Amino acid sequence: RLRDELAEAKAATKHETERARSELEAARKENDEQHRKLRSALSDVRRGAAAVRKAEAELASVRAEAAARQATADSEARRLRARLAEAESALEASRRAVREGRSVEDMRLRLLLDTVLDAAQGLRRELALPPASMRPADMVDAVEPGKMTPKDIATRALSEMDPALLDQLLALPQAHLVVDGYNVTKTGYPTMPLEKQRLRLLGGLAVLAAQTGAEMTCVFDGAELAAPVLLAPPRGVRVLFSKPGVTADELIRQIVRAEPPGRPVVVVSTDREVADGVARAGARPVASALLLKRLART
Repeated sequence: RLRDELAEAKAATKHETERARSELEAARKENDEQHRKLRSALSDVRRGAAAVRKAEAELASVRAEAAARQATADSEARRLRARLAEAESALEASRRAVREGRSVEDMRLRLLLDTVLDAAQGLRRELALPPASMRPADMVDAVEPGKMTPKDIATRALSEMDPALLDQLLALPQAHLVVDGYNVTKTGYPTMPLEKQRLRLLGGLAVLAAQTGAEMTCVFDGAELAAPVLLAPPRGVRVLFSKPGVTADELIRQIVRAEPPGRPVVVVSTDREVADGVARAGARPVASALLLKRLART
């Protein structure tokens, strides 16, 4: 019985051993399979990490390129905005220049028109033209009683030094008298200080402006000034000083050139160069002594 139990136990042990060995083999195979799967998973993880790193590098490159393009676009936009601002500024400046130029031309044209109208009215009064239209009989050449003849007109001619000549010139419609200030004062009262010379001349011009109603401009040489002048221009007289580097003669020529053609402009100066220059520009030069004589009558 013991031998049978021992044999039975040995058989059971052998069976258990084989079963355990079979289970162990199965466990080893499963372990190997798990190791293989783990290695495959690790390989997949490494490939995924590499793909992630590559994707991150590409993303960084794309971001850098996008940032560079954005910076370029911003720079180009700023440049275009600056050019647009410059263009708008240039356009506004050109428009302003056109408006100013147009206003100056309009002023010159209006002044010339006023001059022509006043001259026409003065001529009409001088010739005593009737308001009605001309009649055929009025065109017949004859001398009416009490009317001036060419001989009478010739007797009215005045000399260049007659003060009445200046009155006739200033009586023209829209007349403008331009005076070479120091040329007149140093001709009439050269021993006086410059300040008193200016005040005396401007006082006489103010009276003359009130008497005649003509526009008057007195020009002084700015180079003669030792200090800034605190001067209140008298009523009816425009007082100008030439800028540094510009003489009073040049300023007078600029004033004459600024006037519209056809307006009567009288320039007072004994400087022959000034007289010839303004005469070529259409102005009427008169001597300083003539103005001094006329002012002596006021």
